[in-house]
Amino acid sequence: MPIWKRNLLVCWFGMFVTGVGMSQIAPVLPLYIKQLGVNNPASIAELSGIAFGITFIISAVFSPIWGLAADKFGRKPMLLRASLGMALVIGCMGFAQNVYVLIALRLLQGVITGYGTACTTLIATQTDKEHAGYALGTLSTASIAGSLLGPTIGGFIAENLGLQNTFFVTGAMMLIAFISTALFVKESFAREHKKTLRMKEVWSVVPEKSLTITLFVTFFILTVALYSVEPIITVYVSQLSKNATHIALLAGITFSASGLANIVAAPRLGKLSDKIGAHKVILISLIAAGLIFIPQAFVTNPWQLMGLRFLLGLAAGGLIPSVNILVKKITPAAITGRVFGFTMSAGYLGIFGGSVMGGQVAAWFGLRYVFFITGALLLINAGWVYLKLYKKMGLMNGREEYE
Repeated sequence: MPIWKRNLLVCWFGMFVTGVGMSQIAPVLPLYIKQLGVNNPASIAELSGIAFGITFIISAVFSPIWGLAADKFGRKPMLLRASLGMALVIGCMGFAQNVYVLIALRLLQGVITGYGTACTTLIATQTDKEHAGYALGTLSTASIAGSLLGPTIGGFIAENLGLQNTFFVTGAMMLIAFISTALFVKESFAREHKKTLRMKEVWSVVPEKSLTITLFVTFFILTVALYSVEPIITVYVSQLSKNATHIALLAGITFSASGLANIVAAPRLGKLSDKIGAHKVILISLIAAGLIFIPQAFVTNPWQLMGLRFLLGLAAGGLIPSVNILVKKITPAAITGRVFGFTMSAGYLGIFGGSVMGGQVAAWFGLRYVFFITGALLLINAGWVYLKLYKKMGLMNGREEYE
C-alpha cells in the first residue's frame, strides 16, 4: 500500500474518532450533569450549554497555535500529542465528581485538540498532486461524519452501556488512534524556515489574501449551516411525528443523515475537483446546499426531512475537500499548518455559531425560519464566492488553473 494511502487510512480513523469525541457528549450532557448532582432544570440547561460550547470556542483559539507547532516540529508529533491527550482527558470525564470538573475537562479538551489540523496538513503536504483531491475529499468526511454521527453514537452507548461508558469507550478509541498513528503514519518532514514567523509575518507571506479569507468564510458558513438545526431537530421531528414513538432515535437519524451522505459524496467530489477545478465544485455545491435547505421548512413527516438532509450532505460533500484543495494550492508550504489551523478554527466557530443561531432564530421567529435563513446564508455566500473566487480562478493560468 502506498504511504499516502496508509497515512490517509490512519488519519481518517483518528479524525472520525476526534469528531465523535468532540460531539458525542451532546445528548448525554443533561443526564450526566443531573447524575453529578444538579437537579434544577434551568441550571442543567445552562451548564449543558457551557460544557458543550466551551470545547469548540477554546479549540478555535488553539487550533492555529497547534498549526504553528506542526509547521515547526512536524505533523506526526502533533497527531501523537492530540490523540493521547484526548484519550486521557475524555476517559477522565467518566470519573468526574461534579459538574465543574466536567466543564474543566471539556475546556482542557479544547486546549489539546489539533488532531484535525495536523492530519489535514500531513495529507495535503505528503500526497502527490494527482491524488490530492481524492485524499483531501476522503479525509474531509472523517471530521464532519464524526461530528454529525457523534450525538447518535453517544446516545446509543449511554442507553445501552451507561452514561460513564460513553467517555470510556470514546477514550479507548482515541487510544487506538494514538497507537495506529505511532505505528503506521510516515512523514518526511523538513522545516523550511529556521526562524518562526510571527502572526503578522505569516499573513504578509500569504500570496492570495482575498482568496484565503473567502475560503475561511465559506468553511465557517458551511459548518453554521450543518449545525443550525441541532438545537431544533428534536422539537421539529416531534412536531412532524405527531404521536410517533422513538422521537430521540428519529431525531438522531435525521441529524446524522447529512453526515452519512457526506461520507458517500466527498471522496467523489474531491476527485471531480481535481478534474474540473475546485472553484467550480465549491460554487455548485453552495448553490445546491442553499436550495435544498428551503424545502426542509415545508416537509410534513420525518422521512421527508431525512431525505432532504441526506441530499444536503451530498451537496455539502463538495465543499470541505474543495476548500482544503484550494488552501493547499494558494498557501506556501512553510505556513500550511498555520493556515489550515485557521481553517479549522473557522469550522469550530461555525459549529458553535450554528448551534446558537439555530436556537435564537427558532425562539424569535419559529422553527421553519431556521431553514429559510440558513439557506439564504449559503446562497449569499455562493454569490460572494462567484465574485471573489470563481472569476479570479477562471482568469488564472490555463495550464495550472489554480497556480
